[in-house]
Amino acid sequence: MGDVAMTVPVLRAFVKQYPNIQITVISRPFFKPFFDGIPNLSFFAFDEKERHKGFLGLLRLFNDLKKLKIDAFADLHNVLRSKVVRILFALSGKKTAAVDKGRKAKKALTRAENKIFKQLPTMFERHVKVFEKLGFPVDLSNPTFPEKAVLSPDILAIIGENHQKLIGIAPFAQYDSKVYPLDLMQEVIAQLAESRSFGKENKILLFGGGEKEIALLDAISKPYENVINMAGKIRFQQELQLISNLDVMLSMDSGNAHIAAMLGVKVITLWGATHPFAGFSPFNQAIENAFVSNREMFPLLPTSVYGNKKVAGYEEAMRTIPPDSIVEILNNCN
Repeated sequence: MGDVAMTVPVLRAFVKQYPNIQITVISRPFFKPFFDGIPNLSFFAFDEKERHKGFLGLLRLFNDLKKLKIDAFADLHNVLRSKVVRILFALSGKKTAAVDKGRKAKKALTRAENKIFKQLPTMFERHVKVFEKLGFPVDLSNPTFPEKAVLSPDILAIIGENHQKLIGIAPFAQYDSKVYPLDLMQEVIAQLAESRSFGKENKILLFGGGEKEIALLDAISKPYENVINMAGKIRFQQELQLISNLDVMLSMDSGNAHIAAMLGVKVITLWGATHPFAGFSPFNQAIENAFVSNREMFPLLPTSVYGNKKVAGYEEAMRTIPPDSIVEILNNCN
């Protein structure tokens, strides 16, 4: 989800700078709401379960796309399936380009010995390079974002209509090594629930998914009137509308950070096994908004690009991020 969300700011910049070019985004149907409202952009649903399944399905996908009279193919994912389609377009005489994921440099950043600890190009910069190869330089220095969505009565019935400061918190991630310890997150939520920001009471909205996460978020929110678990209560498109209205989002290194950023929301991120230097910081966010685990105590960090590798003795690395510091920056966001 985060990979798809990271394409949105680049595509918004592209259509603004090239208003006469038509873009077709090919992705899973679930992600279509990410691209709603972007001018000169149409969405093609990739049917991975039936029509476009397997190699023959990719041939059908190519034939389906040929009907759209595509002139160039930008591969922003560069995985096996997209490579197959890209090759087919290249063989048909179309101009193609693919994102360079910088695997060698990322390996050097995360290895234990002879680590090269430096900022790598962001995924947004890597996506821009793809369009440059196709002859379309893109400038990301003056980004535009959609207007805050008008909240539906269904959402307002859950969160209320009074003008409190809305703080979103997405406390989970795909891998445990990227998740802030639950007891410390509860401390953050307790402090936020009791404090005020710029004269307004904080209203904390919790985001997650799946039965286990919903149960945990229900337990966390139960003691507080101004902490609301949104998980499982609204549809995905409504969730995007709600996130666009947040004053700030607190997230792990996960998809929710990128969703909030693509909507122009200020994002505070917490980093465990991973690190912003790998290039996955949310779009247009100040580096001060990223809280990283203490590398003096845990010098092998980052130990992973995606958080899927565990290193013995590093399970508690995120405990070096003080809850008070997180609360302070959230309360100071306006």
